[in-house]
Amino acid sequence: MRLSSYFLPTLKETPAEAQIVSHRLMLRSGMIRQASAGIYSWLPLGHRVLRRIEGIVREEMDAAGSSEMLMPTIQPAELWRESGRYDDYGKEMLRISDRHEREMLYGPTNEELITDIFRNCVKSYRDLPINLYHIQWKFRDEVRPRFGVMRGREFLMKDAYSFDLDFNGARDSYNAMFVAYLKTFSRLGLRTIPVRAESGAIGGDLSHEFQIIAETGESQLYFDATFEEIAHEPSPEFVGKLQSLYAATDDKHDTSECPVPTERLRTARGIEVGHIFYFGTKYAQPMGAKVAGANGEPTTVEMGSYGIGVSRLVGAIIEASHDEAGIIWPDAVAPFKIGLINLRPSDTACAEAGEDLYQRISAVGIDVLYDDREERPGAKFATMDLIGIPWQLTVGPRGLATGVVELKRRSSGEREEVSIESALARLID
Repeated sequence: MRLSSYFLPTLKETPAEAQIVSHRLMLRSGMIRQASAGIYSWLPLGHRVLRRIEGIVREEMDAAGSSEMLMPTIQPAELWRESGRYDDYGKEMLRISDRHEREMLYGPTNEELITDIFRNCVKSYRDLPINLYHIQWKFRDEVRPRFGVMRGREFLMKDAYSFDLDFNGARDSYNAMFVAYLKTFSRLGLRTIPVRAESGAIGGDLSHEFQIIAETGESQLYFDATFEEIAHEPSPEFVGKLQSLYAATDDKHDTSECPVPTERLRTARGIEVGHIFYFGTKYAQPMGAKVAGANGEPTTVEMGSYGIGVSRLVGAIIEASHDEAGIIWPDAVAPFKIGLINLRPSDTACAEAGEDLYQRISAVGIDVLYDDREERPGAKFATMDLIGIPWQLTVGPRGLATGVVELKRRSSGEREEVSIESALARLID
């Protein structure tokens, strides 16, 4: 992509409403623009990151045996009345009526709708277990939306739902999602602490929230040092050990009752990016989600739900990975892998070298953003640092005179001068 034709409306000054790092940098780097309170348009750069995160989440859900589908954003109110949540959910639910005066709502979550689909389609225990997921926009009418995409009203979420015949099966499904979440966040370049949590409006009696470590995190975490030492693996023994380790947010931590010795207790700031729940028959019972068991008797299924805030993750990653100059994207989610900078496009040698590099890198399928603008070198470097592309490859007349280009790693700031062929070999490998 040539920057001269790419829509990247960066800002030099920070808008007054941006109170945290991620909101500030997403606005300044031209990733988002506010449409109304808590609702954002995702501009090209932000959209690329959003789709990369979505892709990783999808791959890990597929690998865990979950089947993707897509449910609508608008749901009928009568389903929520069946479960008993319609009146209990509160003002966060956006309630609407269609032209026939049928009561509808903009879905804040999908337990009722997925239960309705299941009860109409699955009749036998032989079809279990089933795990279904979708990645869809949701709306919760926050009384005070703030912090950009970290606490907006409209957000993109992956939510999955499991259906099992009994508790043991439901627990297996829960643990499979537990492992899938650890893998997902690891691929996103995030260090995660699973914390035993309250189930809130979702309901149920087994729940973990996944917190990532970030200096600007919204919660204070207290956790066993073993979390820093243990190697992730997908075995049942590993899951059991990890779930048995102590981890709590500040509102649950009690110094006098903490089971972890002081020398083993770690503290950090955390941001919640995922939440998993087992809630048994909370929805299946009132909505009649049953299957014929092995003896032919109707059996109410056991359910769980599993959410990842896809759009929230964009902000969370920035909170965990930035410096004074801008964003530092992990390679897996970066909008482009390489930022190619031509210091002097009007110079014939620079123009030819820049174009050659751009074509050769693009030809092997690597996403490259080519800054071919007639702009000051300082402004070009500042833009690349701000938007956080992992590698910067700079072509200039002085370097070309000696047959070298400059290669910079954004995360470390390390720079080196190498030949064009060496640079290509490093970047394309």
